[in-house]
Amino acid sequence: MNIKRLVNSLILFLFLSSAAMYSRAAAAPVNLCCNNDNNLYAVLRKNDIAVNLYGTPREAILNAPEGTGVLILAESYPRRKASIDSRLLRIAQEKELRLYVEFPSRLAGLDLKDTVLSTRLERGVVLSDVFGKRLPPMSILGINGCHIIPSSARNPLIVLGRVAGFDKAIYGLDSVNALPLLFRTGNMMVATSSLSDFATGRYEPESYWRTVWQYILSWVSRDKKIKLRHWLSYVSPMYGRNQPLPANAMQSSIREGVRWFFRGHFFIAPSWQKMYLKYQGNGESPYGPPVKSSWPNGNGSLGILEGEASHIYYNGTQEYRYWVRSDNQGQVAYALAAAGHYLHKKDYYRIATNLGNFIFYHSDLRSGLKNDRKSPVYGLIGWATTHPWVFYEDDNARVLLGMIGAEAYLHTDRWDKKIAEGIMANFRTTGREGFRGPWLSQNAILKNGWKHYWDKNVIDPNPHYEGWMWACYLWLYGKTGYKPLLTKTETAIRITMQDYPDKWIWSNSMQQERARMILPLAWLVRVDNTPLHRKWLNEMVTDLLKYQAPCGAIPEELGPLANGLYPPPKSNPAYGTKEAPLIFKNGEPVADMLYTDNFAFFALNEAAHATKNKKYMAATRKLADFLIRIQVRSTKFKDLDGGWFRAFDYGLWDYWASNSDAGWGAWSTNTGWIQSWIICTDILLEEHQSFWSLTGDSRIGDVMPQTVKVMFGTGTK
Repeated sequence: MNIKRLVNSLILFLFLSSAAMYSRAAAAPVNLCCNNDNNLYAVLRKNDIAVNLYGTPREAILNAPEGTGVLILAESYPRRKASIDSRLLRIAQEKELRLYVEFPSRLAGLDLKDTVLSTRLERGVVLSDVFGKRLPPMSILGINGCHIIPSSARNPLIVLGRVAGFDKAIYGLDSVNALPLLFRTGNMMVATSSLSDFATGRYEPESYWRTVWQYILSWVSRDKKIKLRHWLSYVSPMYGRNQPLPANAMQSSIREGVRWFFRGHFFIAPSWQKMYLKYQGNGESPYGPPVKSSWPNGNGSLGILEGEASHIYYNGTQEYRYWVRSDNQGQVAYALAAAGHYLHKKDYYRIATNLGNFIFYHSDLRSGLKNDRKSPVYGLIGWATTHPWVFYEDDNARVLLGMIGAEAYLHTDRWDKKIAEGIMANFRTTGREGFRGPWLSQNAILKNGWKHYWDKNVIDPNPHYEGWMWACYLWLYGKTGYKPLLTKTETAIRITMQDYPDKWIWSNSMQQERARMILPLAWLVRVDNTPLHRKWLNEMVTDLLKYQAPCGAIPEELGPLANGLYPPPKSNPAYGTKEAPLIFKNGEPVADMLYTDNFAFFALNEAAHATKNKKYMAATRKLADFLIRIQVRSTKFKDLDGGWFRAFDYGLWDYWASNSDAGWGAWSTNTGWIQSWIICTDILLEEHQSFWSLTGDSRIGDVMPQTVKVMFGTGTK
């Protein structure tokens, strides 16, 4: 009986194997006309799909068997269009070939313009149901730096237009100049741009484009069984969602994160300083092409650029933000000092020191009246080298916290005086209730005097702008015992917590505000550990983590729209015109590494150490795991390798979100806000430490009496 069963099993195995072999043999090869480095060609080979590769449209059409299909793909896009004469089209029709043609110059019977439009904010919008349930009508597709040939084609499958929404065109095509991107006509399917450059151009989301290409291939080949199980990507997360992490994953993440600063050539060097100044301009539109990989990195003495903007060119390279901001200098100084300590790289210490000296001595960020003891702006730090007369409270806070951290790792007190002055300069322009408002200008302070702001009644429950300066006040109080710092700050925090959540003003998301509130609450517990203060902290941490995903991501959440400084765009024309969230409505699975997860990461670690709450630490470790996984890996685009983008869709496990933010969109990077806080917090976790304990030996108290005297005369009460 066992022998008979074995024989039957063998017969069945042979039958199934031969059937599978017959099925593969019976599947006609896909006929492609393209270069051998084409993205689609590479994907077909990765999926073991047979291909007949031809060099010209004529060769492909003449040699393709009758009743099959031919894909004529763009070459040298966008410099050259595909050319197919009417005779070849007649031959294809006689042979009953199905054709897919992209970026064509002219096609008989079709209205294709001679011009090519270059787009920036436009995205693909699905209009047909042919792509199945995965891509229903109004689904959005990202096609970066799209060059498109205008056409009057009817009933397109996909159009290109500027639409608002996360992954659905929420307002439809209202007020949109929708250009046909993909359409069918007779035996042809036509793309008015290059859709086969999906990997080179970094089209997103990848799973959506895979669906599009499965449909195109199935239609052209008449083979509905075609499945693209493997895809080609030149930019991907470092690890999969469920991929086991190696034991040294965090150490590797730190190392690669620091190398990213240098791979991107963000440190300004004398040899290309003029070029940086050209693109920075007056700071209102500091965009330009990426720094060439052959150009040298500077040593920090001229500062560091802000990072990459969210605009991706057709060839996958990314626009740079040529802007030198004070907060980035301080934050990167902290990151390099921490990495120098952790990785035993003394060269990093030198660059960190140069960045600190650049802020305080070798730029206009603290020069002029800001360095005049008699001036009411004394001690304040300019927003950027283009705007040294603008003082953002939260930017000053990040400069100062960064330099405090850098001092700790460098074992120096060289900037203590400047740090104390910076904190107290902000403090004396803070109102009676401990609020200051988002920013002040030098001219206004010179006109009104600092005491005008000290005596002013201001209520501003907006932790994004206020919270981390409160943390600076509490940190300095912890080191000096200067009571007014605690009194005013506790008042502001009490009012803010009483106003939570209904009266809170939120910038890009409500989660952003919670993330920024945790740090001052954690340090308030450090200096005044009362049941009420611990209750406030627990409430904030609990609400932030309420929706923490199993992968560790902290999703975005919009607050009441009436309270939003930068709510989602209210129309299609508004998309991309001002700062905006990464999501359009709550529930969309997006994490924000510029405004939320980065700051939450650092603050949760401080909260865990301040309270010894194991749940806080577990959430921090979970978030660390997520950040390690989504770090960028790219062998093709070296300036991205080791970085973190602002946005990540943890549902698709892909870099995707609404790209509506006019300055810092979904694919932006940031040397300070994103990169530095993630790296520094990783190092704190690796060493089981908090920032509070790291800086515990600070001797800033030595300079405090003189600082108070300069700022307030005989002091304050």
